[in-house]
Amino acid sequence: MSLKHRGPLVLVTSSFPISSDGSEAAGSFVADLAHELGKHIAVRVVAPGRNAAREHWSDGIEVFRYISPARPLSQLQAWRPDDLYWIMRTLRGGLNATRAAVTDDVTHVLALWGLPCGEWARRATRERGIGYSVWMLGSDVWSLGRVPFLRSMLHRVIRHSTRAYADGYLLAEDARRIGGRPVEFLPSTRTINLIDPPPPRQQPPYRLLFLGRWHPNKGVDLLLDALKLLDDEDWSHIARVEIQGGGPLDAQVYKAVAELQKLGRPVQAGRFLTKSEAEVAIVSADWILIPSRIESIPVVFSDAMKLGRPVVATPVGDLPRLVAGEPACGVLAEAGTAMAIAAAMRKATATTTLDYQLGVRAQAAAFALPTIATRIVHEVAHHG
Repeated sequence: MSLKHRGPLVLVTSSFPISSDGSEAAGSFVADLAHELGKHIAVRVVAPGRNAAREHWSDGIEVFRYISPARPLSQLQAWRPDDLYWIMRTLRGGLNATRAAVTDDVTHVLALWGLPCGEWARRATRERGIGYSVWMLGSDVWSLGRVPFLRSMLHRVIRHSTRAYADGYLLAEDARRIGGRPVEFLPSTRTINLIDPPPPRQQPPYRLLFLGRWHPNKGVDLLLDALKLLDDEDWSHIARVEIQGGGPLDAQVYKAVAELQKLGRPVQAGRFLTKSEAEVAIVSADWILIPSRIESIPVVFSDAMKLGRPVVATPVGDLPRLVAGEPACGVLAEAGTAMAIAAAMRKATATTTLDYQLGVRAQAAAFALPTIATRIVHEVAHHG
């Protein structure tokens, strides 16, 4: 389906590549989505940047940048004068950039994600008399949605939208309760550029990989505690464990890894990886570790599926439904604790990865980005 004859679709987002250092997986997804949508319709992206500027990103895709701080808004504290300055500047800049992108010829606006982008989209489209949709992450509903003032704002964004989406099944239900209207599941995923990845090893010793932010929500500290619980017999099934990423738990991660290395354990701490580096890291591993405390469906899950790797995951968000379904695409821990994660790794590394390949392939097909983009375009055509 092509809508090249129609006005542009505007994506309003707080997640878009700035430095291409791999620090924001969601940003890579939005860039990939914009390119996929650009095959069907002209696209404008309102996105954070080092400076307010208008860029030609690629054929049919323009980017309207608003100035944003080096740290995410969620990490800023309003009672600190410097942080408050950046919060206010970003909120004003994002709204102004959205208004600049949403001209009279725009077909529809899609906010990625709920706040503050959904509020910018709501205000700008109301002024132009056109519709907008909103796509929410777990941070919108399960973090910001707990704050009374922000919950009421999110309610308004959902309530007034043409369509509301969430990138998880449970998340969609929780968002429905906030907005008081239906919220549809729409998975976020990104394009995989690695062609014909080699299969994982079928027998131990296996290579294990954690790839994500070093943040309590992502459970990297739980994983490190779990690794300390493994004994010599367990480690005989493990060739190496890589912990790639970065974030507020940097010091804790490096300290714990150093302690494990002193015990002779093959554990390495790395850094944020670019998208291409992340793909190479995934196919260099046999199992992907997802020890999250809170989660919807992480980008690393769909990356792992598309690159043929089973996962070891905690039972949070939609991971039980995805991982332990029929056929299973990995091993699900019984709880989100270090002991349960250790037990799940013990089980995974004592089995063959062949047992999970049918499930991995089924999930890879479900997270195809062209299918997602086509759905969005179809709904824009009918509701723009």
